Amino acid sequence: MTNADTGPDEQKPSARRSRSGGRDGNRRRGGPAIRQSQWKLPVNIDRPTEPVGAEGVEKIHAAAMRILEEIGIEFLNEEATKLLREHGATVNGTNVRMDRAMVMEKIALVPSQFTLTPRNLDRTLTIGGRNIVFGNVSSPPNCSDIDNGRRTGTREDYQNFIKLTQYFNCIHFAGGYPVEPMDIHPSVRHLDCLYDKLTLTDKVVHAYSLGKERVEDVVEMTRIAGGLSHEEFDATPRMYTNINSTSPLKHDHPMLDGLMRLARRGQPTIVTPFTLAGAMAPVTMVGAVTQSLAEGLAAIVLAQCVKPGCPAAIGTFTSNVDMKTGAPAFGTPDYVRATQITGQMARYYGIPMRSSGVCAANVPDGQSMWEYMFSMWASITSGTNVIYHAAGWLEGGLCASYEKFIMDCEVLQNFQAYLQETVVDEDTLAVEAIREVGSDGHFFGIQHTQDRYETAFYSPFLSDWNNYENWRDKGGIWTAQRANKIYKQILNEFEAPPMDEAIREELEAFVARRKEEGGAPTDF
Repeated sequence: MTNADTGPDEQKPSARRSRSGGRDGNRRRGGPAIRQSQWKLPVNIDRPTEPVGAEGVEKIHAAAMRILEEIGIEFLNEEATKLLREHGATVNGTNVRMDRAMVMEKIALVPSQFTLTPRNLDRTLTIGGRNIVFGNVSSPPNCSDIDNGRRTGTREDYQNFIKLTQYFNCIHFAGGYPVEPMDIHPSVRHLDCLYDKLTLTDKVVHAYSLGKERVEDVVEMTRIAGGLSHEEFDATPRMYTNINSTSPLKHDHPMLDGLMRLARRGQPTIVTPFTLAGAMAPVTMVGAVTQSLAEGLAAIVLAQCVKPGCPAAIGTFTSNVDMKTGAPAFGTPDYVRATQITGQMARYYGIPMRSSGVCAANVPDGQSMWEYMFSMWASITSGTNVIYHAAGWLEGGLCASYEKFIMDCEVLQNFQAYLQETVVDEDTLAVEAIREVGSDGHFFGIQHTQDRYETAFYSPFLSDWNNYENWRDKGGIWTAQRANKIYKQILNEFEAPPMDEAIREELEAFVARRKEEGGAPTDF
């Protein structure tokens, strides 16, 4: 895969480059707050883990098809049911049944790989294949840090998390709101949030499918920020949405509306059923995965009915619940296996896949990291392409943590270092270096080491590798405390990526006009 930093210019609308901020990105990238890894798009060089054999894959597929053929999925959107009926589905009220021939015909139209091009063309992402991209935590109503504790999210908090999203090269896209700014009225929240996101970042952005006004506003703001005509915007994917089914076996009106609106303009949807085994899905993980697949494939079929060949991805959020309390559990062995099995099925259908870096812990402690690491290991070993919530998630998604955002980015950099291809040649085999040292020397001082010592190993920005006495003498600072200091340094040094003033003014005018018009309707 070609690194986004060196993509072919002929694929980029060069006439728009200066208006969209050019190649600069965040001018503080790699600044003094930390020494971070360079921007790159990781490629998974490992073979995926496949817990289910070929016969099992066929059984899961057959069961998912039986659900679609015999039980059906509820589509709570009249336009969607009308379109599906026209393409051969059996519709009874809101219940839609599809035979497997129809499903497989439509699924075969989904590209196995596609690009997402933000306003900074050097941040273009390739989705699919062995490519992996990481995104920020999305959608919690609360946030927390050591200084102020847990609290309701504000616009200032939202902006701060967006700045962290932009700053870190290991975060590739700005997904949903990293914390909901509850001090902005819901009717206009999307306008302020997308303005902040488009001006404080130059990475791929996302639209919530929560009503036509919100979707259309985000589409138009993304188009303006890219300095694009409508034709240029529609010509290639520039943004995306993620929709969730209402498990079990249901897709609601606004989610389907958003999918169809974006599909008409060639923009992708990630379909992610929220199937918790034992609650909204069968208690058996294979059963939960099967239900999740049926729900996800049904919506992807709809996208192909709207526009054949429209990019799409299937997501997994299949985990178990605590059977004593009913609370969701994340980063469990069952979650790992469900994610890996879903990866097998995504490859079976030839569709890119999304998973998440999640945990159930309430604070950035040991539990939060071992659950997160298990979730991330599930994502890496499953062959996932898009990893949501890769930095900052706490409390089962109810809280975004400043400290955990930093801690998670350390993990992401470790994973990206782990995924680097191993070079085997005369230089790395180092036989001559071994000959030079022999059996009674050491390797510290030889030229082979001196030439490589700065880049030979991954160097962490957060881990403390001092021995106990040195760590104690320097204050005995625990990990979350170090992370607290780093996030403040980053925010203090942050500089937004450049944006042409004419584009900024056009965005501001659009936001002002839509606010005058009332924004999006709400229930209050």
